[in-house]
Amino acid sequence: MAGRDLFVFVALTVISSLIAPKARGNSEGDALYALRRSLSDPDNVLQSWDPNLVNPCTWFHITCNQDNHVTRVDLGNSNLFGHLVPELGKLEHLQYLELYKNNIQGSIPVELGNLKSLISLDLYNNNISGTIPPALGKLKSLVFLRLNDNQLMGPIPSALASISSLKVVDVSNNNLCGTIPTTGPFEHIPLNNFENNPRLEGPELQGLASYDTNCS
Repeated sequence: MAGRDLFVFVALTVISSLIAPKARGNSEGDALYALRRSLSDPDNVLQSWDPNLVNPCTWFHITCNQDNHVTRVDLGNSNLFGHLVPELGKLEHLQYLELYKNNIQGSIPVELGNLKSLISLDLYNNNISGTIPPALGKLKSLVFLRLNDNQLMGPIPSALASISSLKVVDVSNNNLCGTIPTTGPFEHIPLNNFENNPRLEGPELQGLASYDTNCS
């Protein structure tokens, strides 16, 4: 009987060791590892992103606060290919999402609107398509929104005009349509930050032009 108990104990110990890495993971690490799985990384920039670690704070290009919550993802100009993932919306303490100058395709996940602490969203110089999600209007801490030099289409969401903290918006060199908002933070955004969108019709005329004129 004692021998059988020893066998059960050893078996349970082995099983526990096999599942321990997953148990040690956290939601932020899981979210970032989902991003890693969606990206091709020919230069091995993400080689240190080991999902078996307690948290992602020791990974290269990741910054955490004193509570070990992820606050920065710095992967600009890293020769990454692939697409963004909705799991990024789980990084509720994230302040800087820097993915500029890569080869990212696909759309901007609506879930990025859940990043309530986000200060900077830099996705410029990629191949991102689809529309700018109106959900980004929920980012009430956002200061920098740079989406220029992509393949974005559709209107500039009017919800962005409600972000009082917004200081820099650049959506130039896309295929946006409709009109340029002129209220809230957009009063101070230079027009050249909207240039080279052939279907964008200039500043909206309050009461005279519908917001999404000739825009689909």
